[in-house]
Parts: sequence; structure tokens; C-alpha cells
Amino acid sequence: MKVGASNEVGLIATGGVRSDRPATTAAESGATRAEAGVSVDVSSTVQSLGRTGSGSGIDEAKVASMREAIANGTFTVNAGAVADKMLANAQEMLSRTRG
Repeated sequence: MKVGASNEVGLIATGGVRSDRPATTAAESGATRAEAGVSVDVSSTVQSLGRTGSGSGIDEAKVASMREAIANGTFTVNAGAVADKMLANAQEMLSRTRG
């Protein structure tokens, strides 16, 4: 796939339909809302995931420097590293479906 390729190809290949009409929200489409007072039990695992996700773990200084480099046109992509990570991700996904 070429960078900057038109998304029209994906629509044709998947049989997708392009609409010029704005998306509707759940309230606009008549979807029902959950009533207040409905109880939900959340496992301790999910609760711990919520606590773990509260710390960002993102280096804001690095993000700012990358944004600046992109804006200045000086950001360079390490194509080899990107390709290696894409292949590793694909291999992981395939191993999940087989196992």
C-alpha cells in the first residue's frame, strides 16, 4: 500500500457505501437508554485495569518534540523498525487464531 493512497480503493474492495449524510447519535436514532439504578458488577480484574490505565505512561516531552519535528518536516521514519513491528504484530495475530 502506498502512503497517501485514496481510501476509495478500500471502499470498493469491501463493498462499503459512502454516505454524504452526517452520522446520527444513539439518541437521534431512537436507541433506548439504560435506566438509572441498574446495578452492574465489575470484576476485580477490570477494576485493577482501570487503576492501571490512570497513569498515562506517555512521555509528553517526547510527544512534543515529535510533533515539532513533524510540523517542521524534519521527522524521519525508520522504515525497517516499522516493518519489523508490523511483521511481529501479524505473527502474533496469526498465532492467536491458530492456537
